[in-house]
Amino acid sequence: MELIEWKDFEKVELRVGKVIQAEVFAQARKPAYILHVDFGDEIGIKKSSVQITELYQADELVGKLVVAVVNFPKKQIGPLMSECLVTGFPNENGQVALCVPDKSVPLGAKLF
Repeated sequence: MELIEWKDFEKVELRVGKVIQAEVFAQARKPAYILHVDFGDEIGIKKSSVQITELYQADELVGKLVVAVVNFPKKQIGPLMSECLVTGFPNENGQVALCVPDKSVPLGAKLF
């Protein structure tokens, strides 16, 4: 494991957002959803492609708090311009479980 300096970690903007819309990403090569995530007034709403279809249904994602990196450059994924990276952890089968706060926190709150 490579060690990093604290100043490197401070550059990563891991923020809390609420999923306000989730839809099947029909054009994706691997099964995925397009999430529209609200990060509050300062950051606004960003879109992301997420490969979490094995553990989640689109309708259960709406209203869920998620943790995402919001300061990566935008990335073209097929017809979608992904604007953030929603985080998760793979389980023993490689299925991704979302990284979520276990209590209510303000939208846009930064992980520290």
